[in-house]
Amino acid sequence: MSKDDITDDRLELAPESAPPASEKKGLWKKLQRGLLMTHTELIDRMGAALEGRAVLDDETLEYLEESLIAADLGVETALELVEKLKQRAQPADIQDPARLRAILAEEISAMLDDAPRPPELGPGPTVTLMVGVNGVGKTTTIAKLTRWLKDRGQTVLLAAGDTFRAAAIEQIALWAERLAVDVVRQKPGGDPAAVVYDAIQAARARKADHVIVDTAGRLHTKDHLMAELSKIGRVIEREAAGWNRRALLVLDATTGQNALIQAKEFARTAAVDGVVLTKLDGTAKGGMAVAVARELGLPVLYLGVGESPEDLVEFEPKEFAAALFA
Repeated sequence: MSKDDITDDRLELAPESAPPASEKKGLWKKLQRGLLMTHTELIDRMGAALEGRAVLDDETLEYLEESLIAADLGVETALELVEKLKQRAQPADIQDPARLRAILAEEISAMLDDAPRPPELGPGPTVTLMVGVNGVGKTTTIAKLTRWLKDRGQTVLLAAGDTFRAAAIEQIALWAERLAVDVVRQKPGGDPAAVVYDAIQAARARKADHVIVDTAGRLHTKDHLMAELSKIGRVIEREAAGWNRRALLVLDATTGQNALIQAKEFARTAAVDGVVLTKLDGTAKGGMAVAVARELGLPVLYLGVGESPEDLVEFEPKEFAAALFA
C-alpha cells in the first residue's frame, strides 16, 4: 500500500509544532482504510437492527448492543454506550441512522478522552522497548515506528534484542538497511541485555534521538523470559538514566477478546506504558482499541493500518470514533 500524496495549494501553513494539513488528510484516509472492515460490519449490523423499527425500544437497543459487542468494543463499553444512546436519542432519530451513529461516535470519543494517557516524552533521547507474543506483528511495527520517527526528523537506532531466533535478528537487520538506520546485534543465542547495553552506548556516541529495542516473543507464563525482560529493564534504567523510557505492548487486533485477555495478563507481570494495536485493516474487531483503553486502563498510542512502513497512525480518540461510525 503506497503512502497518500495529498496536496492543496489553498492550505495555510501550519505551525511547526503541528502536522501539515496534507499529512493530517493522509492519516485520516489511512485510518478510514484501516477501520473499513470494522466500520462496514458496524453499519450493516446497525442497519439490520433498525430496519422496520418505528421506535427505539428495548429490543432494538439490545440488537444495537449486540452489534457493538461483535465489534469487540467490550461488553461494559457496549452497555454504557447503549444507555447513553437511550438517554440522548429522540423518538424520531430511529429514522435517521446517521444521527444515531453521530451520538455513538461522540460518546466513544468522550470515553476515550477520559481513558489514561501516556506521559509526555520530554526533551532528550528515548528508549522504546517493544514487547508482545510471537505473531502479533512486532517486527513490522518496529519498522513502522522507525519510519514514523524518521519522517519527523529523528535519528533512530535499532537493537535486535530477540536473540533466540536467528530469523528475528535478520529481519531487524533487513529493516534497518531498508530504512537507512543503524542496528546493534549479536549472534543468535547472545544475551539480550548485552545487546541493549551496546545499543544505548552506540546511541549515545552517535547522538541518536531514539533507540527501539526488539524483544523475544513471550507469554506472561514464561518465567525465564519475563525475568529476562526485567533484566533488560534494569540495564535501560541504569545506562539510560535521564532518558525517556517506555515499554509498548504490541497486540494483534484480529484475535479480538483473546488479545484483551493477553494484555491483561501481561500487564500484571510487566510494566507497560502503552499499546500498539496491529492488523486493524484485516479485521472487523477494531473496537478492540476502545476495550483496551476502557477495560484495561492502558493508553493506545499507535494503530497499524496496513502492511507497509508508512501504515502507522497515532491514536486520536475523536478521529478513531469518527472512522468507526462516519
